[in-house]
Formats: sequence, C-alpha cells, structure tokens
Amino acid sequence: MDETYTDQHLRDVLKRTKVVAVVGVSANPVRPSYFVARYLKLKGFTVIPVNPMIAGENLFGATAVATLAEITAPVDMVDIFRRSEAVPEIVDEALATFSDLKTIWMQIGVQHEKAAAKARARGVTVIQNRCPKIEYQRLFGELRMGGFNTGIISSKL
Repeated sequence: MDETYTDQHLRDVLKRTKVVAVVGVSANPVRPSYFVARYLKLKGFTVIPVNPMIAGENLFGATAVATLAEITAPVDMVDIFRRSEAVPEIVDEALATFSDLKTIWMQIGVQHEKAAAKARARGVTVIQNRCPKIEYQRLFGELRMGGFNTGIISSKL
C-alpha cells in the first residue's frame, strides 16, 4: 500500500525526533544505511546503531548494539533498514522496548501493513517506503532545483 504523507506531517516528525535507533545500519561507508545514519548524526540527531554484525563497534559516536532490547536510553524513532519480511519482529521488539516510542520509519522499499497497523494501534506514527535523509533535505532546504547541494563546484565554464 502506497501511503501519502503531507510535508507538514513529515516535517513535524523530523522536528520532534531527537534519538534514532537505526536497525540494519552498516559500518561500510558506501552502504545507504551508513550514509543515512551519518547524515542524521551530522544534523544533530543522536544515532544508535543496531546490527548484530557490528555490535560493540563505535559508529557515529555510539556503540553499536545487536538488538533494540539492548538500548537503555529513550528512543524517539526506529529507522528500519531491513527487508520488509523482517519488519514485524522489529516492530514487536520496538514496541516492547520503548514505552514512549513516537515513530517507526521504514526505508525506501520497506513496507509491512500489518506491523504498521499494530504500531499505529499503540499510538506510534508509522512512515513507510521513505528515507528520513531525503525528506530532511527536501523539507529543510538542502536539496536544490538542480539536485543535491554538495557545496562542491564540479564543472567550470
């Protein structure tokens, strides 16, 4: 199911979010999960990396954990970088671990309507098939008409 989210809704979600647990983050800097998490950190979000393959490693100023259940700090948003079939288990763990969870965000290509409905029934905002990095850039003026604003001039007249 393709969902439509208003710009104001997405903006409000991003503004209220301070701490993001990124499930499925990679330590490989060429992977999308790495550069999305790094970008969020650079924008002032606290990023908690969640991936059993890199548990114990320092990434984005935090120690990676294997599971959401290992996180003891409050988390505002769980950002899911896993296949859609993995979503129900992640949503269940997130709901069991974080009593004040505000948002479950599923990356581009990731959707699971039953898990989303379960989270919504608990009062959690769910965003599916979107990227918080892209939405942040788009909504807060970091994407320009010509594409990405890298700050680097790549061609000369």
